Amino acid sequence: MKKILFAVAVCLMLAGVAMAMPLNSSARAVIPSDTLQVISVDYRSLKDSPTAMALKQQVLPDNLKQFEGALKGIGIDPSKDIDTLSFAQFRVGKQGNKGIGVAAGGFNAKAVLKKMKLQKYTPKKYGTSELYPMDGGMMMTFLDDSTLLFGDPSAVKFALDTRDGQNLNLDANSTMSDLMTNVDASPVWSILDQSGTQNMMRAALGQASGIADYDTVKKRLLGSSYTMSFESGVAFDLTVETADSTTAATVSSLLKGYMLYKKLSATPAEKVAVDNTTADSDGSNVKVHFKASDQQFQSLMHSELFAAVTH
Repeated sequence: MKKILFAVAVCLMLAGVAMAMPLNSSARAVIPSDTLQVISVDYRSLKDSPTAMALKQQVLPDNLKQFEGALKGIGIDPSKDIDTLSFAQFRVGKQGNKGIGVAAGGFNAKAVLKKMKLQKYTPKKYGTSELYPMDGGMMMTFLDDSTLLFGDPSAVKFALDTRDGQNLNLDANSTMSDLMTNVDASPVWSILDQSGTQNMMRAALGQASGIADYDTVKKRLLGSSYTMSFESGVAFDLTVETADSTTAATVSSLLKGYMLYKKLSATPAEKVAVDNTTADSDGSNVKVHFKASDQQFQSLMHSELFAAVTH
C-alpha cells in the first residue's frame, strides 16, 4: 500500500505537474508524439479544497516551485491568473528526455509583454515566435492570448517545431491520445506511456514485483492514466491498460495480495488507507480506486508512510 499511495502523491509531485477541461488546441499542438507523460492540474479546483492545497504544499517539488516562481517573475500569479497548468515530458532522440509547461488562464498577454519590456527583457526570434527569458534559465512564449509555453530553451524550441509541423504531435500517438480522452475532464489527471506504466506498477507492487510472473506480466502493460478529485473528500482512480483480461486479472490479484501483506505492519491511519483502496480488473483494464474523507486523508498525510512516499 505504501507504493500505491505514491501514485496518489505523484499526481502533484512529478514535473514530470498543468484541467477540468481538455487541453486546448494550442497546447496539444506543441506536445510531441513521443510523449512519456502528461500531467494536468486545474488550479481552480485546488483553491476550493483545503485538503488539496495542503497536499500541494507538502509534496510540491523544487522544480514546480521554480516554474511558479518564474511565472510570478513575469507578472503572472499562479493562484489568481492560472486556470490550468500542464506539463509534458517527451523523448528527443539522442538528446534524451525533455519537458515543457503550458499555462492557460485569464492573464493578459499584452499586459505581460508590456511589463517584460519595461523590465528590459529582450525577446529572441524563433520562427514566427518571440522567446522571452524567465528566471531559472527558462524561456517562454505565448501560443495565443491566454496560453503560455515555457521551459528549457531547447525543449521550448522543439515544442514550437512540433507545432509548426516539423515533428509529429500528440494527436499522432493514438495510445496516449485515447488515454487523455478518458481522463481530461478531471481536476487532476495524468497519462503515462508503456515504459512509465511498467515502472509505476513495479513500484506499486513492491516486493511482489520480484516474483517470476511479473516479468512476464509487465511486457503486457500498455499504458495508464490516473485522476484525482477533491469533492466530498479525496478520490483517486488509476486505470492500467493491459493486453488482455488474463493479464489484468493477474495484476489486480497481485495488488490485492500486496495490500493485505502491507496491512499487517501498517499504522492505524495507513490501515484506513488500505481499507479505502480497491483493486479489480475490468476486461483488459486494471482499476485501482482510493476514497477517503478530508479528515482521513489529512491524518494519512502526517504519517511516516506518506512522508516516505512523497520525498
